[in-house]
Amino acid sequence: MAIGAGDEYWKEQALPSVFKHTLLDKYMPQFTGMTGSAARGRRVVYLDGYAGRGRYEDGTRASVERILTIAQNQHRNAGLDWTCFFVEQDDESAVALVQVIAEYAAVRVTVFAHHGAVLEVLDDVIAAAAGVPLFLFLDPCGLGVPYHQLTELLSTERSQTWPPTEILLNFSLEAVRRIGGHVMSPKGNETTMARLDATVGGRWWRQRFAAGVTNKAVTAVVQEFCTRLGADTGMTVTSVPVRRAPTHKPIYHLVFGTRSPYGLWVFGDSTARATQAWWDSCEEVEADTDPNALFTVAATMRPSLDTIEEVAVGRITENLAALLAQHGDFKVVDHTIAVFGEHYGQVRDLVVRKAVQELHKQGRTASDGRGGRPRELRVIRPASP
Repeated sequence: MAIGAGDEYWKEQALPSVFKHTLLDKYMPQFTGMTGSAARGRRVVYLDGYAGRGRYEDGTRASVERILTIAQNQHRNAGLDWTCFFVEQDDESAVALVQVIAEYAAVRVTVFAHHGAVLEVLDDVIAAAAGVPLFLFLDPCGLGVPYHQLTELLSTERSQTWPPTEILLNFSLEAVRRIGGHVMSPKGNETTMARLDATVGGRWWRQRFAAGVTNKAVTAVVQEFCTRLGADTGMTVTSVPVRRAPTHKPIYHLVFGTRSPYGLWVFGDSTARATQAWWDSCEEVEADTDPNALFTVAATMRPSLDTIEEVAVGRITENLAALLAQHGDFKVVDHTIAVFGEHYGQVRDLVVRKAVQELHKQGRTASDGRGGRPRELRVIRPASP
């Protein structure tokens, strides 16, 4: 199990981290705001099991400091009380982490820093989260928490719909590719493969590499892991690929689990917005690297969000019509994946409002798409002639 990122990683924020951190920035205030406001004592609990140093050497905020800033703002503006657990096993990173956390000590955010393994604090986290919302962020540099311990936690102590539990974990494709190469190798290391067995919950993944390490095989492992995790925890599980650059293969997936239709909806919207920020950062990095270039690769390859959303409106309109025919009147948030279809995580939720309005214009719903948040829209049958 990896124990931390090295000095090179912490010099400055890389492009994969831009996406990951923006996703946290977009999603976490909504999760804690929606759930914490209804929780006992207006409390929420957050665990970062592989926290790192908290800040890059160039001063850029890493995930820890971003979360502490969100917690600080929500306490000040909404009266929410966060309890945060930050865990780091690497010695140098743990020292740096404590220094960053100390800067937020004066603010009413309860923070525990643990120098060690995440499994050593899980009992304390569960105790602190009794009766209140819990978010688990597990972002190891390599393989993470053993599957049976993760699923046991999510299917026993934190199996209920309320108080909610959600999880975001880094599923390393680089580790899967590397270890997958051992399956058919005459020098394959059984101990190494057993580590992946523990992470994904069995030897099932080995069959996927019987024909060698291919992109298809790696994708199949991710998909089956998400399916198994969802089945074993009673959660809806989805994943988002993260790349170093637009033309590169994914280096990891961020796997998200929730039991809330609202969580699934907001995560998809947050993913689309984080993707936009990632593309913008790609262009900025390329422009800084070659200021004389007429066009950057990112600029010529990036899909226009407006163009994607324009196409998505038509397809989501038809998805809404199909749901209306199948279920009768419905609320869009109750059918998130069916509403967005292939565009889930790629377009903002405002597209759904446009789709409802388009359906109304065609006379196929009495809903006009006005008012409230897009996720609260109801689609109802057209009035009888």
